[in-house]
Amino acid sequence: VLIIYLSVLYGTYVPDWQFTVQNPESPDFGKHFVVECGVRGKLNPPCNAVGYVDRKVLGINHLYYHPAWRRSKACTANSPYEGPLLENAPSWCHAPFEPEGILSSISAILSTIIGVHFGHVLVHMKNHTDRLKHWVSLGIALLTVGLLLHFTNAMPLNKQLYTFSYVCVTSGAAALVLSSFYTLVDIINMKFLFMPFKWIGMNAMLVYVMAAEGIFAGFVNGWYYDDPRNTLVYWI
Repeated sequence: VLIIYLSVLYGTYVPDWQFTVQNPESPDFGKHFVVECGVRGKLNPPCNAVGYVDRKVLGINHLYYHPAWRRSKACTANSPYEGPLLENAPSWCHAPFEPEGILSSISAILSTIIGVHFGHVLVHMKNHTDRLKHWVSLGIALLTVGLLLHFTNAMPLNKQLYTFSYVCVTSGAAALVLSSFYTLVDIINMKFLFMPFKWIGMNAMLVYVMAAEGIFAGFVNGWYYDDPRNTLVYWI
């Protein structure tokens, strides 16, 4: 999986490309833009192989209209928040991009494989110490590799491209968090403190939908002190 991902990511030639803004909510609706690339192995927003593969296979008009890079300093003065695009913003700021596209999904398989491995450890190792040693050592190793790749600029952390460094850091952090919860819940037996997490896990899809649709935020915003802006959501 990793070989396929890296081969396509760094080996695919990305030519110049063009698009017409199809989002009717955009003030630039109907405008035509050209993005100059003609490179290979770039991880920047306009010329990466992840976007190129999605444009060729899925079609540019089927991609996400509000990619994260629209919040970058090159695109908006409100960075890192969303806002109107700068008048001199590069053409790629107007382009759609699929953050969960074909190539990035292939890389995401690695996260699944690592998670399955953590589960195998739980099944095949019966001793608490052995489980923790395995999870913690693997977690530290993954974190180290991911951070080295990022800070040496060999492969920066990038959720949109689901880079290998991102896989390593998130999987390593997950291993350490799993080890911490395992110690508190299964070894120290502090289960009563973590019952809310159990309820969330048993109703994961419901919680996801409520969060995605803003129901949680609306509920929390309904409780405030003295002024409607004094809410937990506003402070965060």
